[in-house]
Amino acid sequence: MGPNISKQIAKLPSFSRQQLLDLWQDLHQRPAPRGIRRELMVPFLAYRMQERAYGGLKLSIRSELRRIARDLEKQSGSKELRIRPRFLPGTRLFRQWRGESHEVVVVDSGYEYRGTNYSSLSKIAREITGTRWSGPAFFGLNGTRSVQRGHDD
Repeated sequence: MGPNISKQIAKLPSFSRQQLLDLWQDLHQRPAPRGIRRELMVPFLAYRMQERAYGGLKLSIRSELRRIARDLEKQSGSKELRIRPRFLPGTRLFRQWRGESHEVVVVDSGYEYRGTNYSSLSKIAREITGTRWSGPAFFGLNGTRSVQRGHDD
């Protein structure tokens, strides 16, 4: 991809279906899904081009999106979507356990506890207690928000 990605993306709607299919093959290293409509290919290709030029979503964001998708599948009849609170890097979580204070700092890559980086709070809770715990439950973070889902979800 060249340096001016927006100009390349702006040209996508003028591409023929075959040009879009060829570009899909180039960008994804596999053919486009069978029967995909042209109107869907354009934004998917634009996203992929931007992803290649600027980088994709952070692993933590992708994991959260997967979790939300799983929750949506489970709650398909529900009108509410549960959203976990997100913490900015630098946020400090404290927990008193068996007379000892424990502090966790949220960092870009996950969490830091006593100089070691962890990908999940559950791993830290396990380190502290020696047993399997839900990290969010251990640190008192199970207070999820509920958001009303509209008809256009």
